[in-house]
This record gives sequence, C-alpha cells and structure tokens, in this order.
Amino acid sequence: MRIAIDAMGGDYAPRVVVDGAVDAVEQFGVEVVLVGKEELIKQELKRFKKLPGGITIEHAPEVIEMNESATSSIRKKKNSSITKATELLRDKKVDAFVSAGNTGAVVCAATFILKMLPSIERPGIAIVMPTLKGASLIIDVGANIDAKPKHMLQYGLMADAYSKVVLNKENPTIGLLNIGEEQSKGTDLSKEANALLENSKINFVGNVEGKELFSGNCDCIITDGVVGNVALKVSESLAEVLMQLFKREILSSFWGKLGILLMKNSLRRLKKNMDYSEYGGAPLLGVNGIVMIGHGRSSAKAIKNAIRAAKVEVEGRINEVITEEIKTA
Repeated sequence: MRIAIDAMGGDYAPRVVVDGAVDAVEQFGVEVVLVGKEELIKQELKRFKKLPGGITIEHAPEVIEMNESATSSIRKKKNSSITKATELLRDKKVDAFVSAGNTGAVVCAATFILKMLPSIERPGIAIVMPTLKGASLIIDVGANIDAKPKHMLQYGLMADAYSKVVLNKENPTIGLLNIGEEQSKGTDLSKEANALLENSKINFVGNVEGKELFSGNCDCIITDGVVGNVALKVSESLAEVLMQLFKREILSSFWGKLGILLMKNSLRRLKKNMDYSEYGGAPLLGVNGIVMIGHGRSSAKAIKNAIRAAKVEVEGRINEVITEEIKTA
C-alpha cells in the first residue's frame, strides 16, 4: 500500500511530517511518497542513521500557505504539494493522500481533481471525537458551509458506513445536531434534514442537543459545516483551557503537586483520551479517493496516526461501502 504525504503541510513541516512518515513506514508496513520540495525533504531524511525501505520523494516546488485562498491557490499553483499529491491519487499511483496543510485547498483539490463519488453532491469532513462511551463521529466540520437537506442525508449515510468499517460499530446510531430534541425545533434546513434522515434506512435517533457531543449516547452526529466547525473549535479550545487551568491550580500548592504524583497514571490515560494526535486526522468523505486531513499543528505522532487511519480506510474499502450505501438508500 502506497500513501502520498503532503510533506510541506502543517505548522512544523517538513520536519515533523517526515518524522511521522518514517514512523508509519516502520510500524505499519506501508510505503510513503513524500510530496514537496525535494531538497528540503532530503535534508530531513539525512537526520536518520538508517531509513526503512518504501520511502520515495515526489518533487513539488510550490507550497500553498495556510492563509491563501483555497480555490485560487489550487488554480494558480499547479505544482504545489497538495495538487501533486492529489493527482497521484487520481492516477492510482498511490492508495491514499494525507495532508496537514491548508484544509480548504485540500478540499478544493480533492473535489476538482478526484471528483465526487456517484450520487454524492458535497464532501464532508468527519472527525472522530472522544466521549464517555468511546469514539463518536461528527460530520461535517467545515467542508460545506452551504448545506442542503439532501447533503445532510448523504452525511448520515457516509457516517453510517464509516462507523461500521473503521470504528467497528455494528449498527451505529445517527443523530442530527439541533437546538432541541423535538422535530419541530431548528431551522428549515434542520427540519427537512430530519425528515429525510427519519425516512432513510440508517439507525436515526432524531435530534440531539449540543450537550450530547461528548456523552457517547449517539455514535454519529450530523451537522452542517458552519455549526460543525464552530463546535469543533470550541471543543479544542475548551480542552486546552481546562488542561491549563488544571495545571495552574494543582501546581499552586504542595498538596496539589503531591496529588499529581499519586494520580500520575490516571492523568496519563486522561491526556491520551483527550489527545487529538491519537486519532491522527479527519477523513474527507464523499470524494473519489481516500483523503485524510490533519490538524495544522500536527505532531509527528499525529501524522503517523493519520497514515494509520488512511490505511484502515483503504483496507476497509470505505468508498465502495459508501457507494453501495448511497445506491441502496
């Protein structure tokens, strides 16, 4: 299995991207194609005394920066690492593509170059979230800011397929994020989407409120890209603030410091459960290829786990499952 990696994508590229890619090759037995500025990638690879086999470089002289316009950058920078890697996937030279670069550019490149799966109109970014009852999936968290009811239905079908194939959930429950549980609540979009999801074959449990995001009572939560992205950013910020407040208050006293020593193992497990790098990246569902989007601040560990997640999607033939779900819906 060959996976293309955007070596120039992310706040700490190319160093951490190369580190994560090398770790993935060693641990998961995949081949990686590092796409980006060849000389810079070679410089990073020289830091390793012994490189595992299965690492190649695809030269891409241009880089799409985080603050660049998604559509115009894809159109103007034909030789960017994002564009080149997406073309490798389109041409079947790799099985998946992972990037921690400009999210909008990755979505645009995947949509225009790979095209959509049959009957899917808009892609959705899904993210795996830790809950009190294991992992749950939220889609969309930013790919489509102008969703229509049928797009929400398609998100539900894709979430159902992903949860079965990747998260190993036999009959995942699907909920629609809304301001109340009643069917009459919410915008026209929410009401129409609710009706479509209710009449579909998936295990739809109705509207769920924001308080259910981390309860684990619902395996998959469907929302539009604006609300989903806001929920994601608030969740990330809250987790960081809580950790900082916890450290500040606990370390302010002798007994607090002693308590940390006694709770060391429990705190380590808590940190692991809340660490986004454990999940690696967010799958871009609906496009005709396996695309994994990483956080801009991705560490080497996050890159490695994003590659692992892409590998699981390829092995599970997730797009074939999604296509079949849509066909029989």
